[in-house]
Amino acid sequence: MTKAPAARWKQLVVAGIVLTCAAVTQAQYGRYFREGSIAPRFAPADFPDRDFFVCRLMYTRVRYEEMGLGWITDYPYAERNLMTRISELTKTRISHDGEGQDPNTWVVRATDPQLFHCPYLVSSDVGTLGLTPVEAARLHDYLLKGGFWWVDDFWGTEAWAQWQSQISMVLPPGEYPIRDVPLDDPLLRSLYTVKEVPQITNITFWRRSEGATTSERGLDSEEAHLRAIRDKKGRIMVLMTHNTDVADSWEREGEDPGFFYQFSPKGYALGIDVLLHAMTH
Repeated sequence: MTKAPAARWKQLVVAGIVLTCAAVTQAQYGRYFREGSIAPRFAPADFPDRDFFVCRLMYTRVRYEEMGLGWITDYPYAERNLMTRISELTKTRISHDGEGQDPNTWVVRATDPQLFHCPYLVSSDVGTLGLTPVEAARLHDYLLKGGFWWVDDFWGTEAWAQWQSQISMVLPPGEYPIRDVPLDDPLLRSLYTVKEVPQITNITFWRRSEGATTSERGLDSEEAHLRAIRDKKGRIMVLMTHNTDVADSWEREGEDPGFFYQFSPKGYALGIDVLLHAMTH
């Protein structure tokens, strides 16, 4: 029997395991849920254990983007599902709630003291984000002290301009420039070999377009970007996935087989690589 190359074998394993998990997720949570209907679960004063968890930044929305809900976009099942999958595909110990069922994912504000206990911070729809000087200063300190922030699901030039104006308050571009992440970067080899930045649309747009396009802003968002801001030693502090909604490939994994097959294996490969890289660097 001819053996498949190692990279191809890994992709098949990911696809098979994630497909099984998608069925479990669908049975557990139901086929659909209304995004934005889940109340925020704020980080406690004392975290229940020392295992890995994810925090989502609650921020003020200062402008509107179509199909966006501000900070609550993709919350909470994107991070819950990603944590579940990494616990199944690696030996990573993740924090669970008191009943040992759902992964512990927390909501924090930039001014909360708990921010500095978050190993991994996520945000969606950051083309609507607005920061105060105090919030910007807190995020600056968090990132330089070793924090990691992945922002996702913002589309087109206007959303990019808004995000760029806000992150420049946190990390001045003259000192901390935004640069594209090359496809041979170690980030994309943490566990799986990611050969392209996947453009993933949200499931509503995918259904509306019948899968004919993945560019939510037409000509203004044709190319997906993976960009980063690094510290003086080269550690990634802020990772940006622009013109793509990677989190939807986790959040909506169990809702439609077509959506799953088109997006979830690539989305999980990137997500797990990023998460492992952040934890080990």
